[in-house]
Amino acid sequence: MKNKNAVNWFEIPVKNFDRGKKFYSTILGAEIGEMPHPQLKYGILPIDMKGGGVGGGIVQGEGYEPSNKGSLIYLNGGDDLSKVLSKVEKAGGKILLPKTSIGQNGFMAHFLDTEGNKVALHSMK
Repeated sequence: MKNKNAVNWFEIPVKNFDRGKKFYSTILGAEIGEMPHPQLKYGILPIDMKGGGVGGGIVQGEGYEPSNKGSLIYLNGGDDLSKVLSKVEKAGGKILLPKTSIGQNGFMAHFLDTEGNKVALHSMK
């Protein structure tokens, strides 16, 4: 079977679920749906399930520690990541790398979320 995407799912650790949920809901402009789980608090980030999109969630629980080191997750910045990036500091995060051209591959930016995770954005404009 040939894989469509290199990533199937991702999880962003949070220390404070409500604060993390508010942050990601604010910057992405979308509701973060909660998923019942017996040991964890789990929120689902926006995903196009029918269109084969790759999704992920925010997770609070034992063994989930926010980090600004290690793997870097690039969230979809929409048509122009400037729109999402402009909400980061207002929502309590910190911009680490402003919108930066990566040539024919579009643009990227890095930020620190309210939980201490280094996360990135990507868009073509």
